[in-house]
Amino acid sequence: MFEVFIETIQGIWGSSGLRVLVETIDWQAVLMIAISFVLMYLAIVKGFEPLLLLPIAFGMFLTNLPMAEMFHMEFFTDPKGNIPWGELLHDGGLLDFLYIGVKLGIYPSLIFLGIGAMTDFGPLIANPKSFLLGAAAQAGIFLTFLGAIALGFSYDIAAAIGIIGGADGPTAIYVAKTLAPTLLGSIAIAAYSYMALVPMIQPPIMKALTTKKERAVVMQQLRPVTKTEKILFPIFVTLIISLLVPSATPLLGMLMLGNLMKESGMVDRLVKTAQNELMNIVTIFLGVSVGATATANYFLTWETIKIIVLGLIAFCMGTACGVLFGKVMYIATKGKVNPLIGSAGVSAVPMAARVSQKVGAEENPTNFLLMHAMGPNVAGVIGSAVAAGVLLSIFA
Repeated sequence: MFEVFIETIQGIWGSSGLRVLVETIDWQAVLMIAISFVLMYLAIVKGFEPLLLLPIAFGMFLTNLPMAEMFHMEFFTDPKGNIPWGELLHDGGLLDFLYIGVKLGIYPSLIFLGIGAMTDFGPLIANPKSFLLGAAAQAGIFLTFLGAIALGFSYDIAAAIGIIGGADGPTAIYVAKTLAPTLLGSIAIAAYSYMALVPMIQPPIMKALTTKKERAVVMQQLRPVTKTEKILFPIFVTLIISLLVPSATPLLGMLMLGNLMKESGMVDRLVKTAQNELMNIVTIFLGVSVGATATANYFLTWETIKIIVLGLIAFCMGTACGVLFGKVMYIATKGKVNPLIGSAGVSAVPMAARVSQKVGAEENPTNFLLMHAMGPNVAGVIGSAVAAGVLLSIFA
């Protein structure tokens, strides 16, 4: 009996992750676990994008536990995008199967469905010039793309890094899973971190590029938008952009489907599901599976540091380009457009619009820019999806 007991203990010890940790200490894995704890702290205590940062952090924690074997990046790194289904079904772990939704572009598209069901395109329809501000803010994507190439990144990886400038996490994931799957964890963490830091990053840039007089401009009230306009808008936008940039259709199509369901007023149950249950379930799956890609081999590299720095530059440049184009519109309209709404052209909805409102109210407490800023803000969501489609059509 004693010998059986000893053999049982030895078997348990031999198959345990603790044995691996004690006998062959993998300091890189330990460091990755420590980083995951830091991200959990930022999500739970500081409230930095907790809905996605917390699942991402825990996914990072799970994938770096010794002998857990929950994720195998080698299944998803084929340059042609092929997945070895036989090996995956035989040896795959839980996170491998969840990651299939990322690899096939399912989760980001479903996130866009939920965003569309929660978004009011009325301010954009009432002021179509907002499209120009949303487009201007996407300049940060392409300028950072050029900067990444100058630093030695390949064209596809540079494109995946540049998309961080759109301040749209699902779009960044959608591009990175195709163009730079081994760097997906780094790109996703950078994208969502900067989205959480919008209230800290944007105001100094906005104030540096505008005068007190410009920030105090009071804009005229937007015209009412009819229900017919709101119903036709998602249909025509999908048709036009899909014909021009077919690669943008999965993201844009789901965004507009969600919005059409909302504006039709006929499928309230579907709208509530898209806004709540579906959005929450997909967010969990997306976050945990993206975090699983952040293993020591792919995360603890100089490339990750470069990505974090370039991501910050991309976001700052997107904000700056939006504000500068807002100044152009301020001049062209003889002072009727407040340049601050240009900063909302990045697609961090609705946080960027709230920042425009806050900075404008600091100069003029009677100034209400929120609805005016929502126009460029939702235009930025469309713009980032189009930018993603352009990059994928060129480099995928």
